[in-house]
Amino acid sequence: MNVSVSVNSRVYRVAVSIFFFISGIVGSSWASRIPDIKNKLQLSEAALGGVLFALPVGQVISLPLSGWLISRFGSRQLLIAASIFFPLTLIMIPFAATTWQLIVVLLFFGMWANLLNISMNTQAVGIESMYGRSIMASFHGLWSLAGFCGASIGNLFVSNNISPLIHFSIIGFIVSILIITSYKHTLPAASNASTSKQKLFVKPDKSVLLLGLIAFCCMICEGSMADWSGVYFQTIIHAPEKFITIGYVSFMATMATGRFLGDWLITKFGVQKILQTSGILIASGLTIMISFPYLQAAVTGCLLVGVGVSCVVPMVYGLAGKSKTMSPEFALAAVSTISFLGFLLGPPVIGFIAQISSLRLSFALIALLGFGTTLLAGRLKSIVD
Repeated sequence: MNVSVSVNSRVYRVAVSIFFFISGIVGSSWASRIPDIKNKLQLSEAALGGVLFALPVGQVISLPLSGWLISRFGSRQLLIAASIFFPLTLIMIPFAATTWQLIVVLLFFGMWANLLNISMNTQAVGIESMYGRSIMASFHGLWSLAGFCGASIGNLFVSNNISPLIHFSIIGFIVSILIITSYKHTLPAASNASTSKQKLFVKPDKSVLLLGLIAFCCMICEGSMADWSGVYFQTIIHAPEKFITIGYVSFMATMATGRFLGDWLITKFGVQKILQTSGILIASGLTIMISFPYLQAAVTGCLLVGVGVSCVVPMVYGLAGKSKTMSPEFALAAVSTISFLGFLLGPPVIGFIAQISSLRLSFALIALLGFGTTLLAGRLKSIVD
């Protein structure tokens, strides 16, 4: 690799990392204020589960279009558009005065979130190919760091009774500056163009399907922590108001740390061992939260869940982007279609079970699904060899 390519690679990597940061801080800002939105609209657990159903529905609706849009217009153009409309939709959330208004806004919020996710991961796959080694986890580490920052800022604003509208507007202002300073330095469309421009949908093969199922088990846990950890600490742990979001903050902190260490861990121990260990950590952390509903124990559980989920999605996306049967954007879209079903099913299932029985039982079900990562990883050997 010559010097000019090396310099360009570093520039592209920094610019795309900023968009991962944008995605993370916008998403976590919303998650940090879910208890406030729940109280504002006086939603029950079941009603909140139904409302949260709108976000993954929006993500799934956009999935068949994401790969086609990237192959048609390029990942750079879609990346820029999605990064603009994602935070704009965030600012619209506090204006929702009824449940149905909130559902509509979250539907579009989910659509833009997914379009940003697929476009930035397609960019990351292209940059990783320039480096010739695993760097995917570091991109997702920036996403998690942003999530930690967003959750921390949300906790600060909640503690000082700052309204969600002011909170989200500040986040939108910060994001606009980041977009303006970085969009010109993202990977040009020609660098990762696809030859499958005419296709709107590509059927995934068995290897991509398996990767999607592994990501499903992980992302249903990750989504549950984002959407329900604050409510869990509020209603089960009975944490003081200033500590309601501490579980989510703790979760995001260890998830970010794990992702920054992920590339080194993957190189040292291999994909299969890391995935199997990840499922064990996820299940263990959630079990601690269920068995010991006290603040310190619950925070410890959140820390373990964060470590467990940290490397799963980067590994799965990295392997999908290297698929020999599908182009990167379509492989990523296929994996995301399956994995985002976790987000689709998780929120309403948790809410409905909590309404019928208890929120702790809901988290027990999520723990079992998290352990599915370990079980499915046993079938991954033929893919990673």
